[in-house]
Amino acid sequence: MRKIIPLNLIMLVDDDDTTNYLNHRLLSRLNAAHEIKVITDGEQAFEYLAHACDQVSHQTQPCPDLILMDIKMPVMDGFEFLEMYQQANLALKNKIVILMLTSSASFYDLERLKKYDAVKKHYSKSLSEADVKEILEEYFPEHITQQ
Repeated sequence: MRKIIPLNLIMLVDDDDTTNYLNHRLLSRLNAAHEIKVITDGEQAFEYLAHACDQVSHQTQPCPDLILMDIKMPVMDGFEFLEMYQQANLALKNKIVILMLTSSASFYDLERLKKYDAVKKHYSKSLSEADVKEILEEYFPEHITQQ
């Protein structure tokens, strides 16, 4: 049997309350992270990262291990976030895994995602248990142990 060693922080960035509820519930049930932070737009997410992912302050406000981000959001959508993230000089940037979530990915959106090296993959909303296990096995294998 496999056991999950929780990540420190997973950040859910989505303006849809139902999706956030379902994903949060699933991640909590699977004990995927010590903390799951819900943010409703890309601008708030970027402000959090700008503070938490520099080497000085990450001890008081943790830098996320994993960001699950919606593509379509008001204020700042996933693509606008990715543009800012790509330009940012965050000390802990290389430790963050970014995965995009979408309910209706157009071919155009999926092609556009390919230009962002930070984006590892995209998933359909909402996540399934198999998705979470795949994510952990692929990007955080050190967090899966054999029991």
